[in-house]
Amino acid sequence: MVRLLDLYENEIVGKMKEQFGYRNNYEVPKIDKIVLNMGLGKASENKRYLEEGVKLLSAITGQHPVITHARKAVAGFKVRVGDKVGCKVTLRKKKMYEFLDRLVSIVIPRFKDFQGLSLKSFDKQGNYSLGVEEQSAFTEINHDEIEFKLGMDICLTISNGSPNESLELLKLFGMPFKKAAGDK
Repeated sequence: MVRLLDLYENEIVGKMKEQFGYRNNYEVPKIDKIVLNMGLGKASENKRYLEEGVKLLSAITGQHPVITHARKAVAGFKVRVGDKVGCKVTLRKKKMYEFLDRLVSIVIPRFKDFQGLSLKSFDKQGNYSLGVEEQSAFTEINHDEIEFKLGMDICLTISNGSPNESLELLKLFGMPFKKAAGDK
């Protein structure tokens, strides 16, 4: 079984029920999906950016990414409707928990000058987003083959959660957040 899925079912659900007073397991917030997105605006100028983005997301996630297209024309960026402007992958179930495990235990500790994840990246529904400036922290990437430094956005969609409940859930999964002013 996947380590974090097992942790969620056997420990986290019980701790969350105790802390927030949930009556049953279905009330406890859970991670529904993780979306990795690469916005590759320079792909309209150089097609190799898109190829590199697809190759990197495939290596990191083990899934083939979906190419995203521009919905609006933006003259300042020389983007037309329908231009290929990025790629994304949606992870669910076991692949999602495997990715989250690698993210928490391997990737995040390898970030340069890391001080903790921001507490301000939760939306009103309790979903959490973070940005990765370059892909070199991922062990699946061969650094000799990297042509461009590309960043990505990682969005964790959490069901049944408020920002406080989602924060506690992600802390129990081991995500290292910055300490608030009053925390020890």
